[in-house]
Amino acid sequence: MASLHKDRKSSNFSIRFRYEGRNINRSLRTSDKRKAAGICSRIEETLLLLEGGRIEIPASTEPLDFIFSDGKKTGKTVSTKTKHWGLTEFCAIYEQRLPQGHKEASTLHGERIHFNHLQRHLGPNRKVQFITKANLQEYVAKRLQDTHHGKPIQPDTVRKELVTFRMLWNWGVQEDLLTGPSPTKHVVFPLTDEKPPFMTCQEIERIIARGGLTEAEERRLWESVYLETSEVGEVLEYIRNNARYPFIYPMMVFVAHTSARRSEMVRSLIEDIDFRSRTVVLREKKKSRTKAMTFRRVDMSPLLYRVLQEWIQNHPGGQQTFCQLRGFQQALPLTVWQAHYHLKQTVSNSDWSFLTGFHIFRHSFASNLAAAEVDQRVIDEFMGHQTEEMRRRYRHLFPAQRRAAIESIFGEEDDRNQGSLAS
Repeated sequence: MASLHKDRKSSNFSIRFRYEGRNINRSLRTSDKRKAAGICSRIEETLLLLEGGRIEIPASTEPLDFIFSDGKKTGKTVSTKTKHWGLTEFCAIYEQRLPQGHKEASTLHGERIHFNHLQRHLGPNRKVQFITKANLQEYVAKRLQDTHHGKPIQPDTVRKELVTFRMLWNWGVQEDLLTGPSPTKHVVFPLTDEKPPFMTCQEIERIIARGGLTEAEERRLWESVYLETSEVGEVLEYIRNNARYPFIYPMMVFVAHTSARRSEMVRSLIEDIDFRSRTVVLREKKKSRTKAMTFRRVDMSPLLYRVLQEWIQNHPGGQQTFCQLRGFQQALPLTVWQAHYHLKQTVSNSDWSFLTGFHIFRHSFASNLAAAEVDQRVIDEFMGHQTEEMRRRYRHLFPAQRRAAIESIFGEEDDRNQGSLAS
């Protein structure tokens, strides 16, 4: 019923057994085989007594604490209400108790998707408190076998789902609904490649032209595209000539010339546009964990200044900078989903159909500033919250700085020698 196993590194024994459909594996913290065998024997006896109904676990005692204490209370008592929430019910409690406006609607939407996957693979009635690292490791294996639109689920996607689970668990601990650390620690994932550095359209086309790439590999390359300044201008000109609704062109100029995220563009208010100082205030929610809203200021380009002036003069009404008319009377704010839809519809069946979302314009903004050798601190100020991983993807575009670093070590003499040899 229970078995002992010796760890090769620590020489300590651990015990393994099944309880309530779960595999239990716990270290006994002893290298003494006789002592470990005695503990194993007593645990087996307790399990047999529980199975035969001769003893019962007190309602106020955690089951494993009871088993490992030879059927005695350990003093680690908890309310039954804090120990037996099913996963579906627990997720519902979390959503009910979350303060209004604490999280963005898009964030809550993403969390619900993660909750649905967790419930599907772990079981809707699985007791949250008793979910183990082994359960989550099994979840990872199952999720990696799933597909989405015919494509396999990526490890990064599953990792984000377990980040959501850890958030849910930690919230439960803070609310006295759960106890102990999250079981997500030490869950392992397949190794993945770092995302490639940003590349121009020409660079990607040259790589694809060599042949030998699968459709998925080609798609991964296009996810790393950035548009050069001239290409950004060409895209905007195409949108100006082909946009179905008047708000689409100023919306895209706003995004392309300020590095605004899609959510920041949708959140923008007319009062954030200051034509006197020629600046735009962007409202961001990713920068701080203690503030609901933070602000950053970006200078207007001449094109953005002119386009926004024309748009505001003919604005259909309301507080939001970008909105659309319903019928001929009511102006409604855009949602992030509507904005994405209008971008995709506008560039479909064109040379720019590879543009998968607003983030490409944000990446292009940072990459073009880097190529122009703008100081990294200025780029960070314009871009707002950034990760080191993202900086690495466009840092290679600082050509003069990188060349100067090499020349500071090896000097410029080799270049001159190469030139004289060539002549």
